[in-house]
Amino acid sequence: MNITDLDAHALSHAIHAKTVSCREVMHATLARIAEVNPGVNAIVSLQDGDDLLRQADARDAQLARGESMGWLHGMPQAIKDAAETRGIPSTLGSPLLADHIPQHDALMVERMKAAGCIVVGKTNTPEFGLGSHTFNEVFGITRNAFDRTKSAGGSSGGAAVALATHMLAVADGSDFMGSLRNPAAWNNVVGFRPSQGRVPRWPSSDVWVALLSTEGPMGRNVRDVAALLDVQAGWDPRVPLSIATKEAYAQDLDTIDARGARVGWLGDLDGYLPMEDGIVEICERGLKRVAALGGTVEPTPLGFAPERVWDAWLIWRRWSVAARIAPHLENPANRARIKPEALWEYDEGQHLTGMQTVQACSERTAFHTQMLKLFERFDVLALPTAQVWPFDVELRWPKVIAGRPMDTYHRWMEAVIYATFAGLPCISMPVGFGAAGLPMGVQLIGRPHGDLPLLQFAHAFEKAGL
Repeated sequence: MNITDLDAHALSHAIHAKTVSCREVMHATLARIAEVNPGVNAIVSLQDGDDLLRQADARDAQLARGESMGWLHGMPQAIKDAAETRGIPSTLGSPLLADHIPQHDALMVERMKAAGCIVVGKTNTPEFGLGSHTFNEVFGITRNAFDRTKSAGGSSGGAAVALATHMLAVADGSDFMGSLRNPAAWNNVVGFRPSQGRVPRWPSSDVWVALLSTEGPMGRNVRDVAALLDVQAGWDPRVPLSIATKEAYAQDLDTIDARGARVGWLGDLDGYLPMEDGIVEICERGLKRVAALGGTVEPTPLGFAPERVWDAWLIWRRWSVAARIAPHLENPANRARIKPEALWEYDEGQHLTGMQTVQACSERTAFHTQMLKLFERFDVLALPTAQVWPFDVELRWPKVIAGRPMDTYHRWMEAVIYATFAGLPCISMPVGFGAAGLPMGVQLIGRPHGDLPLLQFAHAFEKAGL
């Protein structure tokens, strides 16, 4: 087996057992990137190879002295181009930030480096991370790992494709409107959106309200995802709403008896969510694994009008995204260099009133209360990760699903908002390939702060499908 075919758990073990050197791992990774990346454009801002090999040699020297920095020791990583990374262009896919080279690392990057990773570059993302289709004017389009004529999803599209094509063993990402989940589903990997506050984000202009987006892990399997979450998670005093409880996610994955697990299947929300042919069916086939675990799957209504969720979601999203775009528009000339979807979000945010935001907060609270009621009956909730199969890479976004027009550039991603809006942990698990040979995933949603039980269930679910 090639070094780059090892999953992150096996790679970390091989490095620490010294059956492979960090130099050999880096050399194999750079060779794999040179072979594959030109066709998919997942990794950007690739760093100098000689310098990366020198860093790998330094990691080998540490191991020779009996020193390990942690689980990621010597492991090549590319950071999503939404996180500040010291000394490497951190562009958010925006021409306005094409030359931005931070002098510091974001908190998540600090933690990953402290665990021993070597940063080889960044992974591509759509401009400002907006939209589940990874393209921008700085680096171009990232293509699907299974069909290069199709979208990779987004906004962690580069990370998902780098994983699926074995350029990375594990990857970081972030998730606002499915950005860890949608590309995972479309590239047959695992994407985990942690509970709100589980992985604190710093620096941030707002640490009190703007928590709809969170950073988190992606991997080729649940164990790797859990191990990276071990590195990323944990309280930080600069992020006052971060979660203080620290759990051993990877170590405790197998300490669950899934017999009797109750899964509530939300499906297409009784026809509310338009779905392309085959998506609901492939998810239902995938959920048959639950019976093999001794659990049950029961169709259930959401119990809350999804129209209300969408309307309240739009209010929250508009003022959150508008605040993100606003600093770039202090110079009016920058409008010409920002994509129209981002400008639309900003312009829509200008019409919001204080009373609208208060009402949206009340609606979010009511929705969260209803989700808690569902968890009185179920251990896990499930619904498809995406409403469409990977679409043509040249499209900006799908305008129609199953004959129903989409009224915004992100309406086609509506299936992912429920976990986000309730602040719940959610994992996208692969469930197979459709008639056109393209992958799909199912979302599994856990209880509040139930990251570990959800990962444990997902791990059992994964093993049942092998």
